[in-house]
Amino acid sequence: MQPMIIGLDLAKSVFQVHGVDERREVVLTNRLRRDGVLSFFANLPACVVGMEACASGHFWAREISKLGHTVRLMPPRYVKPYVKRHKNDQADAEAICEAVQRPSMRFVPINSED
Repeated sequence: MQPMIIGLDLAKSVFQVHGVDERREVVLTNRLRRDGVLSFFANLPACVVGMEACASGHFWAREISKLGHTVRLMPPRYVKPYVKRHKNDQADAEAICEAVQRPSMRFVPINSED
């Protein structure tokens, strides 16, 4: 199964990915090094990618959008209630994936390079 919705937790060097399919079943949990993020997303069919809005989040949103994915940025305080267990990268990626699916979620527009 290919992921339909992905939560991407950004970090300094290793990013965590959590993906679910159309039945909301987990089909992907992965750790990516910074230099492998774009090649990972280039090899996926178009899907929704959720991320927390931060300085680097806007950069990654622009780059991943160029690959044909729909990227949605959310304020970190809106994602926090979806963390189910101890805070770590995997739990954060899962929470981001859950939060991006909520119909009432507010999204942040992606900033341009300017």
